[in-house]
Amino acid sequence: MAWTWLLLAGLFEIGFAPGLKHTEGFTRLWPSLGTAAAAAASLYLMTQAMRSIPVGTAYAVWTGIGAVGVAGMGIVLLGRAVHRRGWPASA
Repeated sequence: MAWTWLLLAGLFEIGFAPGLKHTEGFTRLWPSLGTAAAAAASLYLMTQAMRSIPVGTAYAVWTGIGAVGVAGMGIVLLGRAVHRRGWPASA
């Protein structure tokens, strides 16, 4: 069950990270409330997972789910470019 909690925590992390932009510095009520709720849910679920999973493992997986999820969401939903050659991408 701990891995399920961790997966759900990672999914809420995917909602939390992009939500920060839409809050405009926490000056917009509804995006701010949604972002805060996603962050709270993510952290709560991660603490439940860490009852059985070591903290280093849980944090690495949680961060990985969030990073891959946010990047993937940008590529798939927002049409962000995927740079294949050279880093950083030239302008």
